[in-house]
Amino acid sequence: MKARLPAGMGGGPQNMNQMLKQAQKMQEEITAKQNELEEREFEATVGGGAVEVKMTGAKKLLSIKIKPEAVDPDDVEMLEDLVMSAFNQAIENVEKTSEEEMGKITGGASFPGLF
Repeated sequence: MKARLPAGMGGGPQNMNQMLKQAQKMQEEITAKQNELEEREFEATVGGGAVEVKMTGAKKLLSIKIKPEAVDPDDVEMLEDLVMSAFNQAIENVEKTSEEEMGKITGGASFPGLF
């Protein structure tokens, strides 16, 4: 008695070639999206607009803007915290957007090391 596989399972060289073509197409889409995301600019503003950070999707810092009223010589630590918070928020924005955009391509599957 022969075991039968469900339709679309098994197959042979033809099915394998189709899977390889799909994987190659997905890899091309992922690479294109990664390049697009690396060029995109992301912003984060904290402290009611006191500090604004702008960076690329490649996490390259483009600018930091600090409103004069955020500069208090007697409380430098607060300004340091605001800058750090804005920077970390910008990174989170990059990562969240990257994850969402890649999920659209991969159907939610995770491929560690690719993105």
